[in-house]
Amino acid sequence: MHQINEAGQVLVPELSREFGVSEVTIRNDLEQLEKKNMLIRARGGAIKTEGGVGIDYRLSEKDKLNIEEKSRIGKKAAQLIKEHDTIIIDSGTTTMEVAKMLGQLSDITVICNALNIISQLIQFKNLNLIIPGGYLRKNSLSLVGPLAEKNLQNLYVDKVFIGVDGFDTKHGIYTPNIEEAYFNEIMIKISKEVIVVCDSSKFLRRSLAYICGVDKIHCVITDSGIHDEDRKRLEDSGITVIIA
Repeated sequence: MHQINEAGQVLVPELSREFGVSEVTIRNDLEQLEKKNMLIRARGGAIKTEGGVGIDYRLSEKDKLNIEEKSRIGKKAAQLIKEHDTIIIDSGTTTMEVAKMLGQLSDITVICNALNIISQLIQFKNLNLIIPGGYLRKNSLSLVGPLAEKNLQNLYVDKVFIGVDGFDTKHGIYTPNIEEAYFNEIMIKISKEVIVVCDSSKFLRRSLAYICGVDKIHCVITDSGIHDEDRKRLEDSGITVIIA
């Protein structure tokens, strides 16, 4: 806890080496601390928490957790994109992994509001890029606000890839920021197919701002850490669950 309070995050392999115990032991310890609301656990480590649902972490803090899982999820997600598709890619570290895979596709149009992902996409000559505009949220590097919302409302796309900070399979998906939640809601309204990309650490928790219910979601791409109960609940709701 001293380390996580100092650095803001810890990684399982580093703790295992430092304390001379197995990674299983470290993960069990993190699980017990999470139950006491002392941290937010992820498969790669844990993030500092103050106990509130509205904490909005910087991308630099999220980037270090669940890297392998996010990469696999990104590859699976890209396989769902067809030539001539028009898609939206939401801000986030998992959606960035989707963007990295788009160089192998041809003749697609991508709408994106995240500056770090846009920087990745402009390297690909094979796609058309639309940027809705707006003002910059530095924590997520995303463009939001009335300008972004207005520019998005008159469009219609084949697929949207949304990243989340919380996923309660009984209620829906969540993000810490109210403006981003509303922008996500518009993305969902103008999309033929809604695809949520998130590693399994996002399940069983909520965040401040509600985006939508499970009835709006068509597909979820996650890793094998998802609990059987959550997977069954999603599938019983008619949602396709893909394990990366």
